[in-house]
Amino acid sequence: MEVGVSTRDVQQFDGDAVAVGVFSDDAEVQGPAATLDKAMAGVISQLRASGEITGTAGEVTLIHTLGKIEPERVAILGLGPRKRFTADRVRRAAAIASRALRKAGAKRVGLALAWAESGVNLAQAARAAAEGALLGLYAFDVYKAKKNGGNGGNEGACKEIEALTILGRGREPALRSAVERGRILAEATNFARDLGNEPPNVLSPEELANRARRMAEETGLECEIFGQKEMEKQGMGALLGVAQGSEREPRFIILRWRGGRKGEPGPAFVGKGITFDTGGISIKPAEGMQAMKMDMCGGAAVIGAMRAIALLKPAINVTGIVPTTENMPGGNAYRPGDILRASNGKTIEIVNTDAEGRLILADALSYAVKHQHTPIVDAATLTGACVIALGHVRAGLYSNDETLQRAIMAASETAGEKYWPMPMDEEYEAQIASEVADVKQTGGRPAGSITAAKVLENFVAETPWAHMDIAGVNDSEKRDAASDPGATGFAVRTFAELAMQLADRNGTSAR
Repeated sequence: MEVGVSTRDVQQFDGDAVAVGVFSDDAEVQGPAATLDKAMAGVISQLRASGEITGTAGEVTLIHTLGKIEPERVAILGLGPRKRFTADRVRRAAAIASRALRKAGAKRVGLALAWAESGVNLAQAARAAAEGALLGLYAFDVYKAKKNGGNGGNEGACKEIEALTILGRGREPALRSAVERGRILAEATNFARDLGNEPPNVLSPEELANRARRMAEETGLECEIFGQKEMEKQGMGALLGVAQGSEREPRFIILRWRGGRKGEPGPAFVGKGITFDTGGISIKPAEGMQAMKMDMCGGAAVIGAMRAIALLKPAINVTGIVPTTENMPGGNAYRPGDILRASNGKTIEIVNTDAEGRLILADALSYAVKHQHTPIVDAATLTGACVIALGHVRAGLYSNDETLQRAIMAASETAGEKYWPMPMDEEYEAQIASEVADVKQTGGRPAGSITAAKVLENFVAETPWAHMDIAGVNDSEKRDAASDPGATGFAVRTFAELAMQLADRNGTSAR
């Protein structure tokens, strides 16, 4: 899809549809909506006065312009109360508008969803509009027999927006730069969503590594992939222990962006890559197990983020690390009671084979420490306990470094991804103390997401580190006005924003 920018008046946009916004608490229609209202003889004001347009967040009203202005249709988007208007509201409104206009058959769409008086920085709003539209228009339909309607097909899927234009006032170069950044981040997120939505019979550990390699070749990243023999040389006993129940060999994916000083390790982003999780011998219930194809969404987020980083070109070295395997109950599967040795030499007493994510991350984190990467940030669909604590709204954030935690929270706010800092008190360590090994794999049900993070902390030494438990936000089960069900690509944009922030701290954001 072509994505562009225009600073022309909204009524002069030469596409076939345009979207504008109205606030629920404004007495009169304002901004681009007021411009269109005047050009169309007050029809928007009349609909507002009659109560047909309320401005409630998420509301969409389509109006035919009947030749009064260049676009054939106008979508009036409710933006909610003005005092609550943020870039994230722009992002969601753009998604809703784009989906509504696609359904209506529009091909060339303009989005004018923020303006100087809205209270949101114009460049931030332009970027959010581009992100929201591309995220909202995402569809995973590659396995549909027919995409063009008809018998047994995905009826209506042939309707696609061909060109998207972000309409705004101000300096066009600045708006263009913001929109391009939004496009890169949205497409990287959608890349990660594709990985998460793939069926597990297609996306094996080998295939995940192959796709990471192809992406690296296309974007200029370095890529190194360890097979089982190399992992054995590295002493990755925790990862290999999980992998031994599957007939499919594991992979250890390393992606490197070299935008900083030569020889400087830079940060490492680590993602859990379990391409299917049965729970192993501690097998999961059958109901809902199909969703365990998405237990690699932390790894997908890292791969997607590295794609964005390669295109944004921050002046910093960044390494992405994804350990990937299946967790299967084969005849050679690891067992409760086993003791595994990670590559940093620490031993782990196995309690429950369904707590495999912290095992494969143990070797990945140890690798990052060995190669002196700092800070280290990991993302994983790690615990159901985090879902119980935070539901499907926020990811949990656990860290041994307050400065890094604040940086991630700042990055996430810009990215439009929500986290909540969780405690890491040393008293929780008693729950994972083992009588027979250096650490016990799980600490039981109480504070389950925290004790899982405390297990991971054993493998980062003194390095500044943060863990993002994305188990509650990595996929959506419901279709709504802004998106389809499936993988969300959560954490891609936070990782990329953090890389840009760290580059800024070094003096420049791009090379």
